[in-house]
Amino acid sequence: MKSIRVGNGAGFWGDNLDAPRRLAEAGHLDYLTLEYLAELTLSILAHLKSRDPQAGYVTDFPMVLSSLVPALQQNPNLRIVTNAGGMNPTSCARSAAELLHAAGLGDIAIAAVSGDDLLPDLDAHLAAGETLAHLDQGTALSEIRPQLASANAYLGAAGIVEALSAGARIVITGRVADASLTVGPAVYEFGWKWTDWDLLAAASVAGHLIECGAQVTGGMFSGNAEGLSLEHLGYPIAELSADGSVVITKPAETGGRVSVATVSEQLVYEIGDPQHYLTPDLDADFSGVSLEALGEDRVAVHGARGDGRPDKLKVSMAYRDGYMAVGTLVLYGSQAEQNARTAAKLIFSRLETAGVSLARTNVELLGTGNSVPGVLPAAGDCQEVVLRISAHDPSRAALERFLREFSPLVGSGPPGVTGYTGPRSKPYPVFAYWPTLISRDRVPHIVEVRPAVAWLS
Repeated sequence: MKSIRVGNGAGFWGDNLDAPRRLAEAGHLDYLTLEYLAELTLSILAHLKSRDPQAGYVTDFPMVLSSLVPALQQNPNLRIVTNAGGMNPTSCARSAAELLHAAGLGDIAIAAVSGDDLLPDLDAHLAAGETLAHLDQGTALSEIRPQLASANAYLGAAGIVEALSAGARIVITGRVADASLTVGPAVYEFGWKWTDWDLLAAASVAGHLIECGAQVTGGMFSGNAEGLSLEHLGYPIAELSADGSVVITKPAETGGRVSVATVSEQLVYEIGDPQHYLTPDLDADFSGVSLEALGEDRVAVHGARGDGRPDKLKVSMAYRDGYMAVGTLVLYGSQAEQNARTAAKLIFSRLETAGVSLARTNVELLGTGNSVPGVLPAAGDCQEVVLRISAHDPSRAALERFLREFSPLVGSGPPGVTGYTGPRSKPYPVFAYWPTLISRDRVPHIVEVRPAVAWLS
């Protein structure tokens, strides 16, 4: 029976830069996926693109691709599928093309899959009857329309399948759903139909299990960590077969662990209703999934079921929502907690005297249980506290003045102020999140496939 090995070397933008190369070298892969996007990531990319129209993609990807050149040369069957394109898949494709051409791999076909960016046609969607109201609150889009910076629908695996069918060896997408990065290769390789719901569900479960990288191989594992080495942590591999069989594993002789326990934790991570795990490809039912240990670092996954795909696609929007700033101080001594609270009161009092009023503030005393308020009991008589105050306001100038109130406390505050974590920080723009839905027939995907050298012309 035909089977493929799909390894995922990135679970977010900022993940280990060496993991993809190590996985490609040791994993005997058919496909390497790199999953970079989250709602926060899209907001960051939207900000970057607003400053430079050629930006807006994950800048880690060219560095990672450079490290993968030897693997691409040695394994001509290895393909890469990634949503590193973010807000700008075509610019990401051109960047990848420049790198590959310089490495003598200008004949490798690169695909850019787009169509998820709704912003250029947003008014047309609204005129056609799409409300794009807030998914949780029902608030009308008109409340934040002037501040809207990005609007990206979650695409499914169809564009990836089309790109692979056209000969692409590297597929760079925009906002494609995480699990779809694995579903696409499976549908292409096995010739599944888009109505083979249980098979699509099996691939979706596999994609979900590996999408967060090392979280399924021991990273962040909350169970018995005895003998669990996080040095040279192995990243996950999903072995998929044409009948929907799935095995989760990792490269031999790497750190971490693949067990029923580690796979269980990732299985229930961020899925909402386990009977209705909604993706652009289908409505998957995880409630009947069972796990079976097959041996060291090998876990079989059974029992996923699927049904028809949702009529609407999820949309991630980001809108400009003023500025934020964070200031910190370290206080030490027998009355560190009390002195930290005094320092916070002094900051706000001096701001009031200066005529500055901030829209929102939050005071945390790290070391006293404030990082998980209400979960941990009070620490008692703390000898060392980090005072962290965050503030949000429409005015950058107000926040700049806020940040200037920290350093004076070294000489004009309570005893025990011993320093602050780095130079004075600066206010930064905030992009708030607006989740919504749109009819799927209004979001066709677009696939461009060219040899690397042709992307440069």
